Amino acid sequence: MRDIKVFSGSSNRYLAQEVCTHIGVNMGLSETGTFADGECYASILETVRGDDVYIIQSTCSNGTERSVSDNLMELLIMIDAMKRASAGRITAVIPYFGYARQDRKTKPRDPISAKLVADLLVSAGANHIVTVDIHCLQIQGFFDVPMDNIQGGTLFVDYFKKKFNDDFKNVMVVSPDVGSVARCRNFAQKLGTVVPMAIVDKRREKANVSEVMHIIGDVEGKDLILLDDMVDTAGSLCGAAKALIEVGKAKSVSACASHGVLSGPAIQRIQDSYLNEVVFLNTIPQKENSCKKIHYISVANLIGEAISHMYHETSMNAIYN
Repeated sequence: MRDIKVFSGSSNRYLAQEVCTHIGVNMGLSETGTFADGECYASILETVRGDDVYIIQSTCSNGTERSVSDNLMELLIMIDAMKRASAGRITAVIPYFGYARQDRKTKPRDPISAKLVADLLVSAGANHIVTVDIHCLQIQGFFDVPMDNIQGGTLFVDYFKKKFNDDFKNVMVVSPDVGSVARCRNFAQKLGTVVPMAIVDKRREKANVSEVMHIIGDVEGKDLILLDDMVDTAGSLCGAAKALIEVGKAKSVSACASHGVLSGPAIQRIQDSYLNEVVFLNTIPQKENSCKKIHYISVANLIGEAISHMYHETSMNAIYN
């Protein structure tokens, strides 16, 4: 079989190192950075000829230093470098897939940026794409190469089973909007067949601004778990928590989301909100000025297991289930 080599971009090296530790390999030698004018560069410092190569890179923002586009461009350059170095197979492992929210035209002359990014990755030379809880499942169809979307929700199931000691008689799972109902239903079923659901119906006037309208379901006196795929400015999440406590008379509200984007005032909003805690996966590195309500769970073991199955060309059912 081909040798396996795992490389990391600059967006989330800590997660990449955790993945390497899990599968028992050393991280590949590479160098990434920017020139004086801001152009990205990447150098691969060891041979990859004929190897099975995995590049771990979240297309997220690292505060003021690197933008989403910077990390995306760095990933494309690394893929191109691997292809020109005659790597046997190149898999782009993208724990957080940027531009996924632009997956369709919502008004005339809108771009479909998720499709554009998919085309760029394939054109650069990626033979396989791996993501974690991508924003919209239909994006899988944008790729002309195999694409696997790892379900990170199982890690939240384990977390809340420990928190509530497997006693969910007073627990409800809440979908923050109608679009997340299927995800929340699957999560509630994994917690236990007795866990009911509620839905927060909201109207979004413009990007990053939403208005909570009403709550579908009786949440009075309940311990609630809000589940979403990402938290950006946290306006929707904190607004939903406020409505659930003030209007729905809920006992407590916790939240979990796969990706903690946490742009702008997000951290302060969470700190000042009715939320007891917010749990994220470490697909995006933790912010330096985080608050005590925010906790992280590592997704490295799931990614490591997925890489092992792909390398040995065995079924991924265990990962999906």
